Amino acid sequence: MPKLGMMGSSPLLAGIKPEQRDAMFTCLAARELPFVKGSYVLREGDAVDSIGFVKTGLVHVVREDFWGNRNLITEIAAGEVFAESYACLPGSELPVSVVAVENTTVLFLDVRRVLTTCSTACEYHQVLIRNLVSMLAAKNLTLNEKLQHITQRSTREKLLSYLSSQSRRVGNASFTIPFNRQELADYLSVDRSAMSAELGRMRQEGLLHYQKNQFTLLS
Repeated sequence: MPKLGMMGSSPLLAGIKPEQRDAMFTCLAARELPFVKGSYVLREGDAVDSIGFVKTGLVHVVREDFWGNRNLITEIAAGEVFAESYACLPGSELPVSVVAVENTTVLFLDVRRVLTTCSTACEYHQVLIRNLVSMLAAKNLTLNEKLQHITQRSTREKLLSYLSSQSRRVGNASFTIPFNRQELADYLSVDRSAMSAELGRMRQEGLLHYQKNQFTLLS
């Protein structure tokens, strides 16, 4: 059974004792698979019956159009889960793809075993279900926040909405965002060149300062 190491701090495992985890993942028929940077973990149209748990690395959930243009939906870091909503709906197909941003290891958890408590009614299984519901709620809030950004009318308004939220999150005018320029453009559903030009104008106007993915908002 795969050892989780530092993933013991994952919200999915909150309240589950370290000595219970091996037994729990055996009960859930966990499968550990490696993915190299740039490879697909899941593809649009796949039927999913397992919850993905990122043990190490980083993945992006993306939507691709006919021409291969990507819209970045969300980023899933180590200790977080993906595809849980689709896995819980038998027969549903993924409308998105999951791509490894760096070399990544994923544990796949059989959703039927996650949602159905075992015959021994083990305490950790009940805790796991509560943790999963909490993570689903948190992810829903994150997606709602993104919706607020991308429904702004102009590229500038989208940038201001996103950067303001990042500043509020850390309680400081200076912060680091998790995206490079292309990823940020994909996340906000804007053209990268137009976005970069807008950032340059905003810096000239004294609204902000930035260096790569480090930003400072100026009053």
